[in-house]
Amino acid sequence: MRSDPITLRLPSPLFELRDDRLERAQVRLLIKRDDLIHPEIPGNKWRKLSYNLSAATNAGHDTLLTFGGAYSNHLRATAAAGYYFGFRTIGVVRGEEHLPLNPSLEYATRRGMRLTYLDRTTYREKQSLTVIEALRREWGRFYLLPEGGSNSLALKGCAEIPEEIDATFDVICCAVGTGGTLAGIAAGLREGQRAIGFSALKGGDFLADDVARLQSEAGLASANWRIECAYHFGGFAKTTPQLQTFIDTFAERHGIVLDRVYVAKMMFGIFDMIQTGAFPAGATMVAVITG
Repeated sequence: MRSDPITLRLPSPLFELRDDRLERAQVRLLIKRDDLIHPEIPGNKWRKLSYNLSAATNAGHDTLLTFGGAYSNHLRATAAAGYYFGFRTIGVVRGEEHLPLNPSLEYATRRGMRLTYLDRTTYREKQSLTVIEALRREWGRFYLLPEGGSNSLALKGCAEIPEEIDATFDVICCAVGTGGTLAGIAAGLREGQRAIGFSALKGGDFLADDVARLQSEAGLASANWRIECAYHFGGFAKTTPQLQTFIDTFAERHGIVLDRVYVAKMMFGIFDMIQTGAFPAGATMVAVITG
């Protein structure tokens, strides 16, 4: 663990985006820069981990175990959190080991994470008691974080996002991978506000069930959200020339390079929906850049 304290930028910055397309539609768009919370534990990764880290500490755990694919940002963030907050970390990676490690897994190991691998068939059963008990026999006692970090405590952290916004707004948007961020944001909204999640996955309609389940498990059920599934650009981590052009143009206009896996798809969807009249003139929206 590092001896120097971690510095987190909270609340994360909020500013209004100036863009002629917004002006023509008479819609305001506020940008919530959660990606600037910390360079190694950015955005929704910190929101999801913060209360889990406290719970692990209070329960006397010194080890975190979690799951992810070979390019998982969640594994990276968990490794960084362990490094800064004094936890050992174990990453259970989907699929077979490939050497040399890719940059994501190499970073995780530099932050102290020990890696183990599950074949894809076993990985699909990662939440089963059989798999968890086998991991405990191999690694000993640990605090279990789900894939993507989405659980009831993660929702509590994500619910703080709208609480930090001191401006009046109608709609808040976020990208959706596992549903935890959307579930938490929606739970933190005031009456009359609503949330839209933009699926980064092809065929992401199933995510609505995941969001509802997460909210129900946390006792935070709400009906103020929905998931937009039309802007996946071919599926998870896939892109198209149209999306890349949007990313390049957005960077030129606003000086922000959008993550193409999640955030760019959300932002493209927001602008497309604004220009097609999905939001009334006078509406104020918030887009959360989760990092």
